[in-house]
Amino acid sequence: MSGRIEKILVANRGEIACRIIRSARAKGIATVAVYSDADRDALHVAMADESVRIGPPPVPQSYLKGDHIIEAALRTGADAVHPGYGFLSENASFAEAVSSAGLVFIGPSPEAIRAMGDKAEAKQRMIEAGVPCVPGYQGGDQSEERLLAAAREIGFPVMLKASAGGGGRGMRLVAEEAAFARLLRTARSEAQNAFGDERMLIEKAVVKPRHIEIQIFGDAAGNLIHLAERDCSIQRRHQKIVEEAPSPGVTPRMRKAMGEAAIKAAAALAYQGAGTVEFLLDADGSFYFLEMNTRLQVEHPVTELITGLDLVSMQIDVAEGLPLPLSQDEVTISGHAIEVRLYAEDPVGDFMPQTGRVKEWIAPQGPGVRVDHGLRAGTEVSAFYDPMLAKIIAWGKNREEARRRLLRALADTRIFGLTNNRSFLMDALAAQTFIDGKATTAFIEETYPDGYGANEPPADYLKALAAAWFCRDAAWRNNRWSRSRVKLTVGEGEPEWFAVEKGLEEMHVVSLLGERRSIALLSAKGGVLHYREANVTHAVPFHATEDEIVLVTGVAQWRIRDVTMVAPAALEADSAGGSVRAPITGMVISLEVTEGQRVERGQVLATLEAMKMQHIVMAPVAGLVGTVAIAEGAQISARDLIVEIIEEGA
Repeated sequence: MSGRIEKILVANRGEIACRIIRSARAKGIATVAVYSDADRDALHVAMADESVRIGPPPVPQSYLKGDHIIEAALRTGADAVHPGYGFLSENASFAEAVSSAGLVFIGPSPEAIRAMGDKAEAKQRMIEAGVPCVPGYQGGDQSEERLLAAAREIGFPVMLKASAGGGGRGMRLVAEEAAFARLLRTARSEAQNAFGDERMLIEKAVVKPRHIEIQIFGDAAGNLIHLAERDCSIQRRHQKIVEEAPSPGVTPRMRKAMGEAAIKAAAALAYQGAGTVEFLLDADGSFYFLEMNTRLQVEHPVTELITGLDLVSMQIDVAEGLPLPLSQDEVTISGHAIEVRLYAEDPVGDFMPQTGRVKEWIAPQGPGVRVDHGLRAGTEVSAFYDPMLAKIIAWGKNREEARRRLLRALADTRIFGLTNNRSFLMDALAAQTFIDGKATTAFIEETYPDGYGANEPPADYLKALAAAWFCRDAAWRNNRWSRSRVKLTVGEGEPEWFAVEKGLEEMHVVSLLGERRSIALLSAKGGVLHYREANVTHAVPFHATEDEIVLVTGVAQWRIRDVTMVAPAALEADSAGGSVRAPITGMVISLEVTEGQRVERGQVLATLEAMKMQHIVMAPVAGLVGTVAIAEGAQISARDLIVEIIEEGA
């Protein structure tokens, strides 16, 4: 332990780097940010007292370069390193290197990180400590034959998990034996790319459990406490998107039992600092050890809001050798908190990550509302990093008050410029299963069995409002009534013509069907468009450019373009048929076909990697492979051609 810490280098980026900087500043501690070339203008860089460039955008060349980070700490006179979460936060070798350089690592010991970082070893140690564990295989024989035999012994469905990491990467649910080999290859590849280790473990898949985690804390004197539980059941691709504390499905008796099990797990490691013990909670009240994360969690704000504690500040205190500020008997829970993760992803398109530039960002405010983010207008969201944009959290005296406050906060959130999951989050919070507190890890597939659908066509008044907006500065003739024409498209829909007549105060919008609306545009400021129709004044969140306006109503967000001067060919969608295009911007990890090869519908064509996740591209039709437009290792943009398939019978 170091004694007093004067300057902390934050070995991370984005919202967690900003979060750590805020707590350090509140304690009077100076901070150093590190950044890649892609993050040169990022908010965390501007917030820190000093900043150091550590490399080009790819993670292995920047945020995973532990030697560059330690060199930056020494060069700037930092005496401690906080790893945040992700990147090097659970890398035991990095923690050892930090200590060897004479710096304080704000986290647990390398031994604890190493023990829990290897999921197979972690599970074995938990079994020895008397912590309930899911039946499974974590042996050293990693041949496909042995793993398949283990899966058969356990019984399908089984869960494949990367032995060296977590966060949903290298993790696949295998429902039946026929899919085992393919999913094993994908999971291994993803694990190798994410953690540099392709070893897998296999566990019995617990059907429709709740995902419950216990926040634990330990100090140098051996004191250990837990800070109750968080419910993180709503997930896609095994990654959390909605979290709350306490869990609506955990009774006081369960809380006591799970808390005691988490303390057993921590005691087995002589654990110091912040950590999280994760469990699967079955419908019958049984719970099983899932993993232990030896770091701060993304969802830590909900625990802070119900306990009144600053977990980052506590991490710093423990790293300085100070005792925990309270005992288990002094831990109290007040109210309820819910957090949602705002992602750059397309919920309609199977939650595929999205890239782009944030054109406008206005964080919500209000009683009980907290927003953790690293955004500002102009922030570039690239394919190099995780697509999480911000965390929006609300506290209330009870769960329903917290839920309503969070819905209001999401309604007030202004983010324009790239596709995001705001509408899905609002829809999920309004789902009856969530309102009833009964969500499990099956929430998304049960609530949206056919996928999260696209918005219904917008109300006619929105198209009329957009027509009025685009014609507001038209060169009107000097008579009382004059007319302009504008052609609009909503999303990727067909274009529609509108006639707009300008009166004394209002614009009269007439559709091709003859419907007439009179709209007066009153003001457009602060991200809100105020207008009057039928003597009623309305306010609609919006963002506009020269030829596009985005209007937000409830959970929906409409992109309406002025295409009056666009040639018809430019409006045509990409041809379907056998053209297979990239669903995301990323890197080609593997290419499975060659020109002239015959493929079946559903056959794997290529694997793309973006934002730390891999995505398999399959053939939409059977036929012969024509043009192959990509190569392994190449960067590819969304909608770029991958291959052309000549359909059978075409």
